[in-house]
Amino acid sequence: MSGAEASQDDQGGDADPACSVVGVHGSDRPSFSFEVGTRLPDALGRTGVIRTPHGSIRTPAFVVVGTKATVKAVPPEAVAALGAQAVLANAYHLFLQPGSGLVDAAGGLGAFMNWPGPTFTDSGGFQVMSQGVGFKKVLAMDTAGLAASDIVAPERERMAHVDEDGVTFKSFLNGDRHRFTPEVSMRVQHELGADIMFAFDELTTLADDRAYQEASVARTHRWAERCLRAHGELTASRTHRPYQALFGVVQGAQYEDLRRAAASGLAGLEVDGRRFDGFGIGGAIEKENLGSIVGWCSEELPDDKPRHLLGISEPDDFFAAVAAGIDTFDCVNPSRVARNGAIYTASGRYNVVTAANRRAFVPLEDGCDCYTCTHYTRAYLHHLFKAKEMLSSTLATIHNLRFTVRLVDGIRDSIESGCFAEFRDEFLGRFYAGRR
Repeated sequence: MSGAEASQDDQGGDADPACSVVGVHGSDRPSFSFEVGTRLPDALGRTGVIRTPHGSIRTPAFVVVGTKATVKAVPPEAVAALGAQAVLANAYHLFLQPGSGLVDAAGGLGAFMNWPGPTFTDSGGFQVMSQGVGFKKVLAMDTAGLAASDIVAPERERMAHVDEDGVTFKSFLNGDRHRFTPEVSMRVQHELGADIMFAFDELTTLADDRAYQEASVARTHRWAERCLRAHGELTASRTHRPYQALFGVVQGAQYEDLRRAAASGLAGLEVDGRRFDGFGIGGAIEKENLGSIVGWCSEELPDDKPRHLLGISEPDDFFAAVAAGIDTFDCVNPSRVARNGAIYTASGRYNVVTAANRRAFVPLEDGCDCYTCTHYTRAYLHHLFKAKEMLSSTLATIHNLRFTVRLVDGIRDSIESGCFAEFRDEFLGRFYAGRR
């Protein structure tokens, strides 16, 4: 889901020469396309290339999260240097501050934040939902030991209310009331100007009952139809912009029949000759069932269009998602935990703030090629965190993002070289060895 207001101006960044061809809907605008490469034997996973007006993305790919048009604590030049291919920003946050019209006037998201490569905008549904019915800052990925009352906020605490037409919510900044509809969402995301954007959808929690999940999936499908129509109208009217791809979002929680119905329904949806350019898989997903749920969706979705998994967390999730057919995914975890001193390595995760690292004059991870590891020591980062210096977040985040990018690059290479299973088993065996 996402929100309101309109403006103009040209989008920055040079088009990928491979994409400077007739657009996907017959215009002369830089186009969007997807090409499948190597496939996993006996699985849904594959490599490929997504081509956008601002460059290509080799898949599977990790999309770095830059919620408010910034990757927290890290400048775009450093994000590019660590190997990131694309950045995802959040339409909800940018709608509230600084406003999508201002981003439009700046030339679009990429120009505004000085990121020359491909961009995504998450429609903001997660944030709207989490304030209305959410559990803390995340959707419950494991409901063991939790009651519905633990996950779904009481009515009096809700900041968002869903009805058939859209969502009414309060700003977390100042309490102002706003209204999102599919049409408003499309207008905002067009103004933000990302290469790939997502349809307005309703998220549910795993605690919502079957009847509500059914109603929500049906409502999301109706909203998807309205999104396609509005997207077509905006694309036709904003000819000064490169083409923006629209992905439909598959919901259905943990129910196989609902996930399959939602996926096949979106795959077959056509409005005024327009279909979705790709698909996102969203909603609350039980961690232990992630591979199965994603697989149900992938089996129903077109093979020739990319699939994005919205918001996963740990390395084992990456392997499960890729094997189940995911081409791109975003994950806030590497940067979020870095700001608290948690460091990813091939041998697992550790906290650099512990006393053991006070005199550790060695890199954060032996053999790591990131800027932080080639210039600084664990002892120095321990000092920065203890001293509450802002540089601590920058250096830790650079390392964790590089670790994640390198891992996903390795997953892609393993598919192309025919050793995915071996790479997965070796990596996960080492990474989680300390947890057994």
